[in-house]
Amino acid sequence: MMVFQDGWWYLDPAGEVRGAIVLDNLIHRGDIPVTIGVFVDPGVFPDAENPKNRNNEYDAFDDQYVTFLLTEIIPRVAQRYTIALAPERWGICGGSSGGNCAFTAAWLRPDKFRRVIGYLSSFAQMPGGNPFPDLITRVPRKPLRIFMQGGHRDLHWNEPQRN
Repeated sequence: MMVFQDGWWYLDPAGEVRGAIVLDNLIHRGDIPVTIGVFVDPGVFPDAENPKNRNNEYDAFDDQYVTFLLTEIIPRVAQRYTIALAPERWGICGGSSGGNCAFTAAWLRPDKFRRVIGYLSSFAQMPGGNPFPDLITRVPRKPLRIFMQGGHRDLHWNEPQRN
């Protein structure tokens, strides 16, 4: 099973990622085992002045989001599909704040998530600062496999490219 934060972005069949199509192709070719993709969008408060709850959910260094996945989302998926129980078969993925969320979820619950993909994770915007440089150096090694993509001088989506 692979959980994707900002699920809409990974599911867009005309988008840059096309996560569901990529999973189907990798499974079909035998490059990965059959994998259930779980595409989760952040919460929204429709009547609020700032309706998006993405940064509150994804940038927090606590177990609230991963607990939400484990108690509300994944049990509903498991009612419909057979999911491997081994944490080595569970992954979590996200970009920017979603990358923070993926890493935090696996860090706090390595008994459930052992695979992490983080694209351009924005740890610098975590409330109270990024706790991981200190934590990683002082706690026993965790059984995580992590792919982190970093960038230098990222261009924003709506900015013109400069030479």
